Amino acid sequence: MSENIIGWDADANGVVTLTIDDPSAPVNVMNDAFRDSLAETVAKLQAAVEAKEISGVVITSAKKTFFAGGDIKSMITAGPAEAEATRDMCDGMKANFRALETLGVPVVAAINGAALGGGLEVALATHHRIASDAKGLKVGLPEVTLGLLPGGGGVARVTRLLGLATALTKVLTTGKQFNAEAAKEIGLIDEVVPADQLVDAAKAWIAENPDATQPWDRKGFKIPGGTPSTPALAAMLPSFPANVTKQVKGAPMPAPKAILAAAVEGAQLKRIEDATAVETRYFVELVTGPTSTNMMQAFFFDLNHCNGGGSRPLQADGTPFPKTTFRKIGVIGAGMMGAGIAYVAAKSGIEVVLKDISEENAARGKAYSEGLEAKALKRGRTTEEKSAELLARIKPSADYADLADVDLVVEAVFENTELKHRVFAEIEAAVPGTAVLGSNTSTLPITGLAEGVDRKGDFIGLHFFSPVDKMPLIEIISGAETSPETLAKGLDFARQIRKTPIVVNDSRGFYTSRVIGTVLNEAMRMLVEGVDPAVIESAGRQAGYPAPQLQLQDELNLKLARKIGAETKAAADAAGVSVDDGGVNALVDAMLDTFERPGKLEGKGFYEYDENGRRAGLWSGLRGELAEKLGITPVTVPDGEAATDGHGLDSTVSAGEAGPSLNDLVERMLFIEAIETQKCVDEGVLTSDADANIGSILGIGYPAWTGGTRQFITNYARPAAATLPEDAAADYPTAGVAGFVARAEELAATYGERFTPVASLKG
Repeated sequence: MSENIIGWDADANGVVTLTIDDPSAPVNVMNDAFRDSLAETVAKLQAAVEAKEISGVVITSAKKTFFAGGDIKSMITAGPAEAEATRDMCDGMKANFRALETLGVPVVAAINGAALGGGLEVALATHHRIASDAKGLKVGLPEVTLGLLPGGGGVARVTRLLGLATALTKVLTTGKQFNAEAAKEIGLIDEVVPADQLVDAAKAWIAENPDATQPWDRKGFKIPGGTPSTPALAAMLPSFPANVTKQVKGAPMPAPKAILAAAVEGAQLKRIEDATAVETRYFVELVTGPTSTNMMQAFFFDLNHCNGGGSRPLQADGTPFPKTTFRKIGVIGAGMMGAGIAYVAAKSGIEVVLKDISEENAARGKAYSEGLEAKALKRGRTTEEKSAELLARIKPSADYADLADVDLVVEAVFENTELKHRVFAEIEAAVPGTAVLGSNTSTLPITGLAEGVDRKGDFIGLHFFSPVDKMPLIEIISGAETSPETLAKGLDFARQIRKTPIVVNDSRGFYTSRVIGTVLNEAMRMLVEGVDPAVIESAGRQAGYPAPQLQLQDELNLKLARKIGAETKAAADAAGVSVDDGGVNALVDAMLDTFERPGKLEGKGFYEYDENGRRAGLWSGLRGELAEKLGITPVTVPDGEAATDGHGLDSTVSAGEAGPSLNDLVERMLFIEAIETQKCVDEGVLTSDADANIGSILGIGYPAWTGGTRQFITNYARPAAATLPEDAAADYPTAGVAGFVARAEELAATYGERFTPVASLKG
């Protein structure tokens, strides 16, 4: 066995302080070294207790964090062949946790930093949990966000600690991370003390509670709120599966359902050992399945790549560019995007000049920040002092002279190349020669926009997503002449304003806008084909998209769809290429010109909207006037259940001739975006799978369970609903890249050449 990573220090009163410190990693995780050390340490503790040499135990960490959780690098490699070994590993670790909490002396967790996932499970196996007031300390069980459930006893212990309803709705199925005070309020920890008093407070509690035991080990213990057989809880129980179904929206995300099952089944068992055994069974199913692999890849490895500067360029000598800290920026254009950019920058401590054509317009832009801060104050998320300081950092202006000392400028005016050229001529004349020149554009090529400036090397695309204060992503676009140093500065700015950056090379629509356009067009193609609109939206939800496609198109507006469609056609005509739009352009023209239904902004699009802008159901004319105008014949979705738009307008799945299956509708959405992503890779727009995956999930809502567009291809698993071709051989590929290619070819044969897999996938 390797060296024990758990330090042992016994004081004169017989209290042993166990300090976890893995020398091979910056944080403590539940790896082999920890499990071996835990087993050895528990055996040593048991011997010491039997010999009456110790009176209590304090568990703490030598790291800045307490314990970071499970060993993702190990778990992501677990497949069905590793199921038995994974189960044995879980059983061994849980046996040691159980031995710890039944040691016979009080055991206290002194939580000096973040205790997430397995870290909280370590703490839950103690009799008392004390957290320091350290800034940034977080406590929680976020496993569900990685497609997993807590595998170290977390489900069973939290259920017994908080009760089934609170455990499920507040902790387990949400993956929420709590600060120290919030964790104390909900009951995950017992005390919060100053950092320098942490171990002393733990020892004081041990002295006052020599006979401490876990609540579930005391005679007469009852789970708060009762078990599933308790009448009051039994009456609530049917709502739990409905809430989980609502949470996953029909997407193939097994973790929330497994958590629900493990919690409910475990709550019916008297012995906690039996409850944790149930938990292990579900954990093994999840960790050896494809969904957790996809989500661990995206939300651990890929997200760390993007946030950790994985795409940050190096200097010519191979060393990193010096980090740039931005003190003051200018934002040109105080509309919704500009106002949002100003807010997130000011919230990060940066001074902002928010410029528009008039100071009145600029003041209206600042009012957006004032509104957000008013809500934050009302909800207790900030203080009057902090809010006033933030707002004071935003200066509305109509004068370019106020930009004389900015470090960066972000242009956020209307999407028009000529207008942006005029604005940048004025910007460049006003700002210092060292300022980064950034354009917030969603589609216009950066290289073309850079023609309007002299300092082309300092010009870069900074594509924010709306609403800026909520959307976590920023797409950084490097133009043909953007310097590596400017790209490095763009990444530094993204991290300073707490955005996750992806880096792409220049192209019309870049990556995110280009790819999302394909799925929006695919949904409109389905409408033209005669698929009922409620079924289209149901397919989007079942695929796992956070917003179904027709709803999203309304939010983006059909005027923009027409503009992009015209640009796409012009580019195709210039290249001498014929493009079959599947009737989408005619659909858009009819919606705009005949029925005047551009989208949500105008209060009417594919959906109806009430006076407050809330959706009031799909427009009935999609099945009436529009269908008649375009000559659309309704088709049946053979395996589709009757769908509803949520306002009583049911689908007509039984009308007309047989159309595409529900599974085909789902896969058409997923495949069209994945194939376009591969084209972006082939063209050099994307140079990193991590940027592709994170950009697709955080930027354009590609379903999280897939791990992103590139991971979907890499780890494709053919759904059971996708019937094999009649002439399929026994070794017909159904998984991985080969399976993706085979399925794409099937879709191409049925629905058109746009699904034809590109050559790079066949090599």
